[in-house]
Amino acid sequence: MWFDLSIEGLERGLKEKLETILPKERILTEEPMSRHTTFRVGGPAEYFLTVNTAEELRSVMACLREEGMPYFLLGNGSNLLVGDRGYRGAVVRLGGIFETVEAQDGTIRAGAGASLALTARRAMENGLCGMEFASGIPGTLGGAVRMNAGAYGGEMSMLVRSVDIMDEQGNVRTLDHKEMAFGYRTSVIKSSPWTVLGASLVLEKGDREEIAAQMQRLAQQRREKQPLEFPSAGSTFKRPEGNFAGKLIMDAGLRGYSRGGAQVAQKHCGFIVNKGNATAADIVGLIREVAEKVQEKFGVTLEPEVIFLGDF
Repeated sequence: MWFDLSIEGLERGLKEKLETILPKERILTEEPMSRHTTFRVGGPAEYFLTVNTAEELRSVMACLREEGMPYFLLGNGSNLLVGDRGYRGAVVRLGGIFETVEAQDGTIRAGAGASLALTARRAMENGLCGMEFASGIPGTLGGAVRMNAGAYGGEMSMLVRSVDIMDEQGNVRTLDHKEMAFGYRTSVIKSSPWTVLGASLVLEKGDREEIAAQMQRLAQQRREKQPLEFPSAGSTFKRPEGNFAGKLIMDAGLRGYSRGGAQVAQKHCGFIVNKGNATAADIVGLIREVAEKVQEKFGVTLEPEVIFLGDF
């Protein structure tokens, strides 16, 4: 046959096209997502692609759209639950230039793939304060900006001056603070098809030793109050208005409540953790069960912070 319309043929065609954009070592197939999420669960992604420049990203996204291949932009996988049967699409990770962080004149310029820990450390090294709250958040700048991540009274919206994005046509533009429309754990990015490329953060001058000491104090608080010894996605639920998810879950008698290998953490009920042998089905089932029990007992709706991806 002079043409091949089989699934294998279509996939071979896509892979060949991707190989004209990326080197082969950055094109993985059937890659277990358990290697790329902090829950340490998740089946295989059909494609796992690492792009190192904006031009590569533009070309890869255009190729995937042309081929009708769904795709997902991955940060650090710290707020993500991938189904046990995986994701029949392409997971795209931002590496290379997207992982850089630069400081100049009270401003931090960081790529979307840069870790928050590195960004906070670079700020501290340059005597810039304001990023301390984010030093222990296990995510990347892109994801943090997208969801307006926060902790200990701070959030990204307090620091962001502007955000560089790529739209669905591959055009790059810059959004100012107002255009980002930040809210509690949200921004305009969450309801758009845009991809965060990087951001400019405005910080204040401070004492380097005091900044480092504050980062250490917050790290100690996390160790004492959060179940960092187990894989998790951090706080599982958004904070309901006028209340705390962890307290509601605790008052519902769910501390230590388990489903398979997933458990409501003993140390902090706002966390659902992988005790070591959990499946994604265990975790998503426990999330739903906890939300149902809190709704029944208190009439409060708990909304997950976790993103669900793939087939469960």
